[in-house]
Amino acid sequence: MSEDTQNDAAKAEEEVVKSTAELKADATPEGAETAVATAGAVGDAAEAAVKEEAPQSEKLQKARSILGERGGRREREEEDDLFEKVVFINRCAKVVKGGRRFSFSALIVTGDREGKVGFGFGKAQEVAECIKKASESSKKAMQTVKIGSNTIPHPVVGRHGGGRVLLLPASPGTGLIAGGGVRAVVEAAGVKDILAKSMGSNNHANVVKATLDALNQLRDKEEIYSLRGKRVESKRAL
Repeated sequence: MSEDTQNDAAKAEEEVVKSTAELKADATPEGAETAVATAGAVGDAAEAAVKEEAPQSEKLQKARSILGERGGRREREEEDDLFEKVVFINRCAKVVKGGRRFSFSALIVTGDREGKVGFGFGKAQEVAECIKKASESSKKAMQTVKIGSNTIPHPVVGRHGGGRVLLLPASPGTGLIAGGGVRAVVEAAGVKDILAKSMGSNNHANVVKATLDALNQLRDKEEIYSLRGKRVESKRAL
């Protein structure tokens, strides 16, 4: 055997002797007591750390729950303020080997009655589900239109596909002289006095889209004057 090999063997024997001595020490009652005491100290430290973190985690959970409740409450309040109207519900029947399978589609108009309005279309196997889908779609598609205090600023004609809708301003107290999809859209937008006439297709979707097109064409006095490069003169007291 070489000298390096002998040295390595000697080192290995020393390590074995040390590990055996440590094991014997642990096996003695004194060593066992020392190990138990060490384990108990570690356990106490862990419990203290958990107790310190527990109040913080409880506070965080309470704060998160409060924020979640406030956020949900705000969303519910915003949803409660919105005006929704079902314009049309269609039923479609598919004939299969076992009989007929029905599906439904709903057209809904949503608005805040302050110049924001949108429509949504949803399909499902049940009426309630298709109305829910259409409602969510209409809330996402809401757009701002320019209307006056109670009526529209000027006459306008809206078109979409085969649908044509004429909207005319009306004097206070006239009310909503409109029907079907036109009435739903102008009511959701916040118009109180208007004269309307549908002059094209009777398709509910086209009428609603034509009415929205007409409302999007509206311009107030200030915007028209600014495009012409003129100033709006302030009214003087007589």
